[in-house]
Amino acid sequence: MTTERNLDQDLGVEQRSSDSPYVERLYRAGGTVGTAPARMRSVANSNWELVIWRDRGVTSVAVRGPETTPAVVDVPPGDGETFGIIFRHGAYLKPLPVADLVDTAVLSPHVTERSFVLQGDDWQLPTYDNADVFVDRLVRAGMLVRDPLVTDVLRGDTTTLVTPRSVQRRVVAATGLTQGTVRQIERARQAAILLAQGGTATDVVQQVGYHDQPHLARSLIRFLGCTATRLQRPEPGEVLSLLYKTDAEIRP
Repeated sequence: MTTERNLDQDLGVEQRSSDSPYVERLYRAGGTVGTAPARMRSVANSNWELVIWRDRGVTSVAVRGPETTPAVVDVPPGDGETFGIIFRHGAYLKPLPVADLVDTAVLSPHVTERSFVLQGDDWQLPTYDNADVFVDRLVRAGMLVRDPLVTDVLRGDTTTLVTPRSVQRRVVAATGLTQGTVRQIERARQAAILLAQGGTATDVVQQVGYHDQPHLARSLIRFLGCTATRLQRPEPGEVLSLLYKTDAEIRP
């Protein structure tokens, strides 16, 4: 297990990378991690994830697909907890085509404090600390598979001998999105990270590969629902959903 961690007590979110080739990121929020904000701006995300949350003593589990549009959601007060496994581009559940999960989620039909049902089988609830073990079990059971070509192509590898049409078909099958949409979403997310760190719009345009500042502005509105100024000076009580840099190539 990797020891790299990123904890922001003000946002109540802890996240870390994973040693698994199937996992992009792990995160948890609420509970003992910190104080949750009043509102969260959920930005577009090109990865799918498994999410477990507890609210007022009730545990729920869902497979949540990629999200192509932003939304602002109120965070209910209380001592709720959320834990998520964000899966890497190219990894997918065989029984649940990612293309059918875009902008939606599938709830587990039966969840207890210790287990949940996934495609008719009982699975022990994973935790932030043993998530890699849980993922390995999914792989061994043949539930979770990976298309390495998709991972390599989205990283910018152009050495594949597969035809462009076959590449596009396999990317859509494994991610639910086209290569272009994945890269547009990842570019906007990377721009948001740089702007939140104090970068200027001019610098971000050059670093991330936008044509000009109006191009950047349109992308931020489409995938994050806010402007560069709002990213640099967020409204009180509002935070962005989890932002992280992936290996996906972002330049056109």
